[in-house]
Amino acid sequence: MPVALRTLVSPPLFLAADIRAIDRQWAAAHPATSLMARAGAAAADLAGTLASESGEPVLVLAGPGNNGGDALVTARLLAAQGFRVNVVSRSDPARLPPDAARAWAAWRESGGTLLADIPPSRRYSLVIDGLFGVGLQRDINGDEARWIAQANALNCPRLALDMPSGLDSDSGRIRGCALHADHTLTFLGLKPGLLTADGPDCAGAVHLDLLGVDPASLPVSPGIALTQLEKRHCLPPRARNSHKGQFGHVGIVGGAAGMVGACLIAGRAALQQGAGSVTLGVLDERIVVDYFEPRLMFAVPENLLNAHLDVLAIGPGLGQGTRAHALLQAALAASCPLVLDADALNLLAGDPDLARQATRRSAPTLLTPHPGEAARLLGMHNTDIQASRIEAAQRLGTQYHAHVALKGAGTVIAHPDGRYALNTSGGPWLAQAGSGDRLTGMIAALLGQGLAGGDALEAAVWLHGHAPLGLRG
Repeated sequence: MPVALRTLVSPPLFLAADIRAIDRQWAAAHPATSLMARAGAAAADLAGTLASESGEPVLVLAGPGNNGGDALVTARLLAAQGFRVNVVSRSDPARLPPDAARAWAAWRESGGTLLADIPPSRRYSLVIDGLFGVGLQRDINGDEARWIAQANALNCPRLALDMPSGLDSDSGRIRGCALHADHTLTFLGLKPGLLTADGPDCAGAVHLDLLGVDPASLPVSPGIALTQLEKRHCLPPRARNSHKGQFGHVGIVGGAAGMVGACLIAGRAALQQGAGSVTLGVLDERIVVDYFEPRLMFAVPENLLNAHLDVLAIGPGLGQGTRAHALLQAALAASCPLVLDADALNLLAGDPDLARQATRRSAPTLLTPHPGEAARLLGMHNTDIQASRIEAAQRLGTQYHAHVALKGAGTVIAHPDGRYALNTSGGPWLAQAGSGDRLTGMIAALLGQGLAGGDALEAAVWLHGHAPLGLRG
């Protein structure tokens, strides 16, 4: 039974190699039961609810592998229900995998025909994409690329089976071109590529069907989809008999001349997220009050670094001058949890001594780079980061012994032990100046109120993508 992604709590993520292993394990243990038959049945059920009531046929694109087999099973079942179905495929049945070859034969035996191309100027009630699934290892070109472009241009819903064709299931990058689905029905387990990089734009609404496989039999995965907050992400209810000193003193250093707004945004966000008190160490010392949020306190940055703080954040509007460098060096010696963002990350990338100091910290360290900052930290190109976002975040987490949020579509949250989460909240409205500064303040506030480093980072990233929901449970 397909379930919507948003209804699941921290579902595991599986790479293509994991899915192939699950397939092999099932086939060895259940030789008489085909997962392809179950996938086709699940797809036909969902397709029946998605097809418009125009009476136009369903267009099925069937590729040369097991994804194409799933599509052929779906086509046969829809035809049996009375739908008119056009199947487009140029696959050679002699070269199909065994299950897909049986699906091809069953389609032909049921009276189904195969078209060599998408008929021009025809309307459809639904497109079902079964060209390529998790097995795709090349860029799509030729006829398949043309079919994908034609399908994307059709004025009807599009349902992708397992993965939108052309979308890399591990990384979320587009391999040449990709179908832009309205719905994706994925099988056995969620794939990371559905949730990060180009995945959210290509997958549409994601549905998961385990096809009757016992979740307990699935391999342990280091990755989860951050679909909802768990109890570990939530702060306990505040006692009536409490005071601000119990909820963290947050220090934020940044705000050089011309960039003070970044520090103010971070400070305001920390207060809004429940920090007991917030002091800003603003480099532009002309700024001594925030009239919009007068609860914020101000201090000389060097003095703030010597104050008793429960958590320190540095980077928003910091700049990269001599003073900023000295402040970061002092911040890295702090004994409290430390959030590094923006120019603090750029300074780390440009100074091996600072980078080494960061790796030696004993208190929790949290990094919040965007892809450009991550590229500088790892000595890579921005496009390389985006092509392998999960791996890049994990490398940073290992290298700096830090919790890392690699921002972007499907923010990757990586932990020092190799675990990771892909955030499912948020959207393009976060792509504006100040968004990352707000996140920094939210992270600092949750740390100051007692959440563990990794939990605070995950919770802040998820909440950042939503309207303020609060964490009181």
